[in-house]
Amino acid sequence: MGMLQTMRWFGPNDPVSLMDIRQAGCTGVVTALHQLPVGDVWPVAAIQERIRLIEQDNDRYVPLHWAVVESLPVHEAIKKGLPEREAFIENYKQSIRNLATCGIRTVCYNFMPVLDWSRTNLHYEMPDGSLALRFVWQDFAVFDLCILKRPGAEADYEPEVIQTAREEFARMTPADIATLRNTVLLGLPGSNEAFTLDTFQGLLNHYATIGDAELRANLYYFIQQVAPVAQEVGVNLCIHPDDPPRPLLGLPRVVSTEADLEQLMDACDVVANGITFCTGSLGIRPDNDLPGMIGRFGERIHFVHLRTTKSEQPDGPWYNAFFEADHLAGDVDMYAVVKAIVLEQQRRTRTGIGEPSIPMRPDHGHQMLDDLHSGKPTYPGYSAIGRLRGLAELRGLELGIERMLQEIKPINQRAEMA
Repeated sequence: MGMLQTMRWFGPNDPVSLMDIRQAGCTGVVTALHQLPVGDVWPVAAIQERIRLIEQDNDRYVPLHWAVVESLPVHEAIKKGLPEREAFIENYKQSIRNLATCGIRTVCYNFMPVLDWSRTNLHYEMPDGSLALRFVWQDFAVFDLCILKRPGAEADYEPEVIQTAREEFARMTPADIATLRNTVLLGLPGSNEAFTLDTFQGLLNHYATIGDAELRANLYYFIQQVAPVAQEVGVNLCIHPDDPPRPLLGLPRVVSTEADLEQLMDACDVVANGITFCTGSLGIRPDNDLPGMIGRFGERIHFVHLRTTKSEQPDGPWYNAFFEADHLAGDVDMYAVVKAIVLEQQRRTRTGIGEPSIPMRPDHGHQMLDDLHSGKPTYPGYSAIGRLRGLAELRGLELGIERMLQEIKPINQRAEMA
């Protein structure tokens, strides 16, 4: 049984329609109730209405179902460990129970402070003319030091980076400055709304006394409260890694490496405390052994994001500059990753332990073809055609690996008998 093929859908206002997702070959939809304020309980009625919307044409076409929640957001009070976190944790537990009542069994979340994923260019031109997402540390320094002017930011950058950033800023036009500012301040995925500088700095100020140890403690406390409830009602929680996986803007990042994930799994040792295995977020760090991690975390992987980045400066720090590459052409060994996933699914089928078909979605596709030239709106990284291309490549890769494993099995068996 292959991976469950899905795509992210941001709801009725998403330029990518449910029919687009269906025609891409997906049977699962990854979505969330983005219209509800963060921290509120997700009511059963609202969950059922979203299910009804997804399934309304199932009697006429290939059926779709709501496969994964991405995301059930964690309130900032929980991340900061404030006294009011207890009420928000209780709300989170109730949302999990309500999702279980409606048959939703996989919930993705993240614990990144203030920002979700961060990039410095949302329209980086690739050699084939398509547009990709890109991160350049130097450009991020320009934003931090010269546009945001975060107090104490100089301590986070090398002297040569600071000097070059100030020189670069002096050459920028007002339009260049506005573009970089709005790109870094972009809100959650699926949104075209950005923070203001003042609002953003205010949010950063709230983390002035929260370092790595404090954020880890707050994450472990949260998962120790909610994972047992999820385990009880049959819901799998799966944390998304940091993106990019390193501290930014003075904010700690605590879900970036295999060691981070191992500590989190140990903090609450139940299967419901699991991982969204994002190969783009984890794979940009050369110290993360992705196929080995899949083998070691095994049953705790409940959801997979398949994408790859490409480092532009392989001789320097990985975070200096990278872009979202074609799904089979970046620094991630996608063959080895998909093979490890196939083997994990076969283990689950053989043992009867775990869901044998892991939900997967192609992530951060390029803007190309009609999505690029027609003028229709697209969310950065979530255009239809770029993700369709990625899904097609990944689907073929998985099929080829499955067939290869089937064909070599008799050969291995004969060798063992000889």
